[in-house]
Amino acid sequence: MTAFDTASEHLPVETPEAAPPRPFNDAGAAVAELKRLYERSVGFLTGKFDQVLDQARADRRYRAFYPQVALTTRTHARVDSRLAFGHVPLPGDYAATITRPDLFDRYLVEQLELLLENHGQPVMIGDSATPVPLHFALPEGVYVDGAAAEKLGHPLRDVFDVPDLGATDDRIVNGTFEPYPGERLPLAPFTAQRVDYSLHRLAHYTATRPSHFQNFVLFTNYQFYVDEFCLRAREMMRSGGAGYDEFVEPGDLVTPAGFEQPVSGTSPLRLPQMPAYHLKRADGSGVTMINIGVGPSNAKTITDHVAVLRPHAWLMLGHCAGLRNSQALGDYVLAHAYVREDHVLDADLPLWVPIPALAEVQVALEKAVEEVTGLSGYDLKRIMRTGTVATIDNRNWELRDQREPVQRLSQSRAIALDMESATIAANGFRFRVPYGTLLCVSDKPLHGELKLPGMATEFYKRQVAQHLEIGMRALQLMSELPSERVHSRKLRSFFETAFQ
Repeated sequence: MTAFDTASEHLPVETPEAAPPRPFNDAGAAVAELKRLYERSVGFLTGKFDQVLDQARADRRYRAFYPQVALTTRTHARVDSRLAFGHVPLPGDYAATITRPDLFDRYLVEQLELLLENHGQPVMIGDSATPVPLHFALPEGVYVDGAAAEKLGHPLRDVFDVPDLGATDDRIVNGTFEPYPGERLPLAPFTAQRVDYSLHRLAHYTATRPSHFQNFVLFTNYQFYVDEFCLRAREMMRSGGAGYDEFVEPGDLVTPAGFEQPVSGTSPLRLPQMPAYHLKRADGSGVTMINIGVGPSNAKTITDHVAVLRPHAWLMLGHCAGLRNSQALGDYVLAHAYVREDHVLDADLPLWVPIPALAEVQVALEKAVEEVTGLSGYDLKRIMRTGTVATIDNRNWELRDQREPVQRLSQSRAIALDMESATIAANGFRFRVPYGTLLCVSDKPLHGELKLPGMATEFYKRQVAQHLEIGMRALQLMSELPSERVHSRKLRSFFETAFQ
């Protein structure tokens, strides 16, 4: 069909045949329809793109739309008050644009099943009014010859829709979303275009496809942890998997259970900015580890994008400066509060917002420390303290006049200082992703206790393996809980989306 688009010199606009909304009472059937509509839209765009490049001309615009799930309810839902998600807060009209339903299959089925059960109303599946940008319709890893595109004589944006950064934001999760007159309220924390944007960023930053990411994520600020993770993962694969199906490294290098070497993928010429490694299970309950490097900017960047995958939990494992004289190098710090001096989230999450400790995560971490170290109760206090972690954006804070920062740290009761943990926790709070932090004291700058040459290597060999084992065990304990236990109501605001 054709129409006219006054924004592009009145070129006729060609679209696939419209798909009016249809009711569905079965979540599986609804997701199957979302897949059909999405594949139809991206197939239309990629086909027209190939045609335009082949003919080196275009006399019209081509447009296709994201599919949409919508719900209308006129009564307040009577739901289990223990549930953190799966229901809308008020009667009204709700909708969410959907991308990559193949990637989010299990997630979508779970969300829609709860929605249907809690509201007793069908969900409506059909086209949305949001165009799919060409950039997000192209398959992962596709190469577009720039010279061929230049032969058109028109910018691609005159022929196809391109990403609209004005509509790609975090108003929903930030709690600042205000619908336009007649606009439906959001069903999901992210729009389809926001999700697509992050999926492309994840592939860029980590050199692995989003489909490899697992529901439980470890962040670290040291390559030592990644090296140990890879050693363990490869040994697991050689010995049959140890409950995991395959191990994926940057370049999408895939080593299946029972193999010693990757059977597919291409090793990158150089590691990406924040390489990711995935110990995968078919149901997504495996572990992803990402080396985020140093600093709150990286910590915010990667969690901004991992969040769209709706993981069940993420943890920070790294090193920190111990601030108490009673601490020793190698001691653990379990964060139960955070001082935020990272400044990268000030515009999204005001500093006065408290970042609470989540009981399910804290219990899993403490139990994991007990199991791995063999210590418990009062004896555990010899190697682990629970307290406030301060995160700062100035790595060389020691070079300033120390009176002011030291006074603030003392007043906050902080016991450790790093550059990433509060950012990761704050973004977990903002995105409703359960979070936790277990750090290892690697130096004590306030007390003149720094590692000497040679001490560092020995320290890392001894401590990293145990620290990583604790983090992986904590994630395993959380993976054994039902998802409604892990996703805490503490992270939900007054007016929440139905989707987790």
